[in-house]
Amino acid sequence: MVGIGGGIPNEEADIRLGDVVVSKPTHTHGGVVQFDYGKALNGGEFQRTGMLSQPPQILLTALSKLQANHITGRSRFLDFLAEIERKIPQKSSPLARPTKDDCLYRADHIHVDVSSKTCCACDETKTVSRPSRDSNQPMIHYGLIASSNQLVRDSQLRDELGRELDAYCVEMEAAGLMNNYPCLVIRGICDYADSHKNKEWQGYAATVAAAYAKELLSVISVLRIDQTRIVEDTLLNPG
Repeated sequence: MVGIGGGIPNEEADIRLGDVVVSKPTHTHGGVVQFDYGKALNGGEFQRTGMLSQPPQILLTALSKLQANHITGRSRFLDFLAEIERKIPQKSSPLARPTKDDCLYRADHIHVDVSSKTCCACDETKTVSRPSRDSNQPMIHYGLIASSNQLVRDSQLRDELGRELDAYCVEMEAAGLMNNYPCLVIRGICDYADSHKNKEWQGYAATVAAAYAKELLSVISVLRIDQTRIVEDTLLNPG
């Protein structure tokens, strides 16, 4: 499942706008957690219940191979991204990387002008200081994705999901499909799921997610060919 989502900043993964988060199963979750599904207990406590299905094994195998490729520098992700970007007619296209700076505001700084789609009135001194990256190339992160049936524009809820679930991303589509259609969830990061949410990075986030999906499909094709050869060898040489 390919789309966009909100990044959850954390100390382990330097998640920025334009990066990609891919759902990765853990020993307790199938890669995606429906954080608003559960039961209310005494004292206002909320207990999450149920577990969403894991992706099929061929997707998990492809995921492991891709993650290894990214670590060893053999990834073709940037090649696929460049291929897509060559088809974008101009830099002003909504699919191109925005020229605006990537700003992460502190959780206690609420968007000032609710009537404006930009953060021009917001206090730049209330942004989180982060080290500069060597390039604008998107980074790939593997971890849990928090999902619900409603849009999240709450920095405190976002941070809570990061602390409690160690989630890297929040979105609102995957949970409703995972049990009926087990899949990997690929999300381009377009905002930080806070009150400063806007649409400026959505097109580019969708572009980088599509580039990762294209690389994933290329790996799956090779895996299927290898599996077919193994079956053929077994049938032709049973001894």
